Amino acid sequence: MQVQTPDWVKHAVFYQIFPDRFAKSKQISDAKSKQIYDAKSKQPRKRLFQSASWEDWEAMPTLQGYKGGDLWGIMEQLDYIESLGINAIYFTPIFQSASNHRYHTHDYYQVDPMLGGNAAFKELLDAAHSRNIKVVLDGVFNHSSRGFFFFHDVLENGPYSPWVNWFKIEGWPLAPYTGDAPANYGSWGENRALPEFNHDNPDVREYIMEIAEYWIEFGIDGWRLDVPFEIKTPGFWQEFRDRVKAINPEAYIVGEVWGDSREWLDGTQFDGVMNYIFAGAAIAFAAGDRVVLEQVQSRDYQPYPPLFAAEYAAKIQDLLALYPWEIQLTQLNLLASHDTARLMTIAGGDKDSVKLATLLMMTFPGAPSVYYGDEVGLFGGIDPDSRRVFPLESAWDREILDTHKKLIALRHQYPCLRIGEYKTLYAQGELYIFARILNNQSENEFENEKLLIAVNAGTASAKATFGVAELDFQPGKLLYGDAEVEWNEEGEIQNLSLNVPPRSGCILAVGNK
Repeated sequence: MQVQTPDWVKHAVFYQIFPDRFAKSKQISDAKSKQIYDAKSKQPRKRLFQSASWEDWEAMPTLQGYKGGDLWGIMEQLDYIESLGINAIYFTPIFQSASNHRYHTHDYYQVDPMLGGNAAFKELLDAAHSRNIKVVLDGVFNHSSRGFFFFHDVLENGPYSPWVNWFKIEGWPLAPYTGDAPANYGSWGENRALPEFNHDNPDVREYIMEIAEYWIEFGIDGWRLDVPFEIKTPGFWQEFRDRVKAINPEAYIVGEVWGDSREWLDGTQFDGVMNYIFAGAAIAFAAGDRVVLEQVQSRDYQPYPPLFAAEYAAKIQDLLALYPWEIQLTQLNLLASHDTARLMTIAGGDKDSVKLATLLMMTFPGAPSVYYGDEVGLFGGIDPDSRRVFPLESAWDREILDTHKKLIALRHQYPCLRIGEYKTLYAQGELYIFARILNNQSENEFENEKLLIAVNAGTASAKATFGVAELDFQPGKLLYGDAEVEWNEEGEIQNLSLNVPPRSGCILAVGNK
């Protein structure tokens, strides 16, 4: 079968936002100030609580505390997000919940009032779309929460509840809040706060499908699916795709699967997964033995042990061989997320590691995803520390920010970085060189766009010389970095020599566009 994926994702740079921690609105009505009105609905913007017990914004986050970030605040930061070159946002869950991360869903049809409710989300969605920024939501469809109405009815009415068969009830009584007795129901990770749906029940399947359809019709541009591998019901994700794509064929469906995802990337289910295989390899090469082991031991991706260039090249080739090319172009590539320590902390504070890994990500096939704050050098260990608030401007690392802006701009400028062929050219010691190649035959001209990318992860300068005649490389300008470039001919053989400074990378134009 022919695999079809959303074209816009191939050209997207994502920004992942944890809503409670990104921004708190400065323009929300409260009892002591004049009302602020939404320009479209003419309704006042109101926070649910006027004096909620938020944690101090700048204090270290806790597992259960709320910081009070909201969707109005995010909307006020769209200028900043756009200035980065971001054209897609992935939000961790925003639906009503009794947790700061909102993976404990209470109501799938209501945006959490603490974030501003459905009205705030509608205004934010419209504002993002007006800037050509796509919006993807997190769908938690394997499990709900103890506060979910249907499960709460089971807790109240036991075997007499009409919703008993919606969950994996194993016996009576249920024990949702104590570990002293058997829970008597299935829950994700044996966490009693997260009762699992019975997806073999047709009513449950239909309920979830209708939720997916409702928000696509509302205007979102896709779904990121939480732990989709936990749903074993045959045909579930095939139906999910069919129902979503029937409303919007360009909707993006991306699963949270950490390893080999061929089971879900056959063209009938997901358009991509969160590409932790790439993240592990990129960090292991860029950061090497600088990786702080206690920040990665609890996760099942592999940013350690260190990789030399040849080992990194082998892992990348294995990864690129796993899935159809059309799928490779819509993978969600990342270096960190709310489920990992932040890259700066994993790398022990080494800025060069961050810059090198970012260079690898921004030049790799698939859509890059920047975890909010990573672009300004935010630190953060494993959960809950990885979910710190976005820092004040005075605390930004301008060098890291400038790196992100330059690389994102180059990705947007050169289509070969988005959809071009990926070809490894050299992998020895700690120097890795590859090319992104795009040959376009238009009606009146032939465009030959080629970029060469070199990454030296070592602590000494590294030089490589190789023939480029077969690749039809042409002398061009250095777009990024400070490498020394020499072109020379030996008879009919044309060679390119690169001398790359330690702990640095470069991008060189070698096409004749």
